[in-house]
Amino acid sequence: MTEGVDYFIHLVDFPNCASPICVTPNDDGTFSVYANARYTIEQIKRSLPHEIVHMIYNHFGDDRQIEEIEAEADEYGKE
Repeated sequence: MTEGVDYFIHLVDFPNCASPICVTPNDDGTFSVYANARYTIEQIKRSLPHEIVHMIYNHFGDDRQIEEIEAEADEYGKE
């Protein structure tokens, strides 16, 4: 668990391999993380820091260009 961010991980069999993880905000301020069962646990673990940055910075309602948001998540997700 990341301090200040509550999230729940669900392993789901996605219909394709478009993404290893997707995140949705919940009404109670928590997040649901859906991990694609078509990926290995190692691949999912490598993707999680990027998604945690999205949760910490609440990128879900951000009006900036998607490229800027993704670059921020990439930068801080590597730390």
